[in-house]
Amino acid sequence: MTTSTDVTWDPFDTEIDADPYPTWRRLRDEAPVYRNDRFDFWALSRFDDVEAAHKDPETFSSAHGTVLELMSPNRLGDGGGGSSIIFMDPPEHSQLRALVSRAFTPRRVRELEVRIRELCAELFGGLEGLDSFDYVENFAARLPAEVIASLLGVPEQDREFARTHIDLVFHIEPGVGMINDTSLRAQITLFEYLGAQLAERRRQPRDDMLTGLVEAEITDERGERRRLNEREATAFANLLISAGTETVARLLGNFAVVLAAHPDQRRALAADVSLVPGAVEELLRFEAPSPVQGRWTTRAVELHGVSIPAGSKVLLLTGSAGRDERKFADPDRFDIHRAIDHHLSFGYGIHFCLGAALARLEGRVGIEETLRRFPDWTVDLAQGKRLHTSTVRGWSNVPFRP
Repeated sequence: MTTSTDVTWDPFDTEIDADPYPTWRRLRDEAPVYRNDRFDFWALSRFDDVEAAHKDPETFSSAHGTVLELMSPNRLGDGGGGSSIIFMDPPEHSQLRALVSRAFTPRRVRELEVRIRELCAELFGGLEGLDSFDYVENFAARLPAEVIASLLGVPEQDREFARTHIDLVFHIEPGVGMINDTSLRAQITLFEYLGAQLAERRRQPRDDMLTGLVEAEITDERGERRRLNEREATAFANLLISAGTETVARLLGNFAVVLAAHPDQRRALAADVSLVPGAVEELLRFEAPSPVQGRWTTRAVELHGVSIPAGSKVLLLTGSAGRDERKFADPDRFDIHRAIDHHLSFGYGIHFCLGAALARLEGRVGIEETLRRFPDWTVDLAQGKRLHTSTVRGWSNVPFRP
């Protein structure tokens, strides 16, 4: 099979991004190894190919960046202490993931359920009785921002500041994507703020994840005990607060939109909350919050009769994989009763999302609490706004009418 096709997928084209699924279906059928010369990347769109690439970090490296605008021949994850864990390969990645996993424990996640329900009550408290409100701006984006900030230990008076700058990090501009002055300034401000918070935890430890990040220890491959250095800890805190906000905000925004379009399934969920965990997985498959992940080939790859050279940018289309009919029957049909053995919306392999359990918990509780208060609703998509980036996809505004 060759990449000869007249289909074009442009990750910065907002018209395509509004409904990429017909384009991605054509890629799967006509060009499973797709070449885009304009932006100098290859793309894999079938479930099995995307999964296999996630499971082969030696060939599909994260060390050159995982966002198209950032990818280059220069290694970002060189173990020098200033890079995020998502831009690292083994052995640096393995050491760091083991280290930070001790700060991100199942106990901490489990203990958050009561607080998440309290936050839902607080956020919805000022909305009940209104004729309409913005579901994302007033709830879906605020809930995960509060949860991850609380888990990290960001002081309550600083949480709106942090959420605002996270939003600005994902600011995009035509032609340059997220590489723009607004986004870069927000990244610097957020990084400096988190660095100052971590320095404070070194002086005065607390019972929070920021303290866990500065205190956790592990034995590396040389048999030496070590902790995260200042830049490693800050980079990881920055990843957690940003990714921990964005993924769940998009998941819940998608829930409001998709279930408005499927009132029968919404009624089923409201009547039986035991169906909600399965609905969360189906939402993640049906509308992946992060549908594109970048990798860099360390060797030439032969796939479907096409050779991808070493040193190439390869985009893994997780969002397409979730709609691959080779894996999922009738994939464009949303079905809360669908049995899913696994999907790729949290990644796979060594870069599987560390915060997946927390995201699932927030999604489940947020959906349950929404349905308890608002068993019926409509959304005004004509007035809604989408978030368009090369790696995150979803709604930034959803006018919601109970």
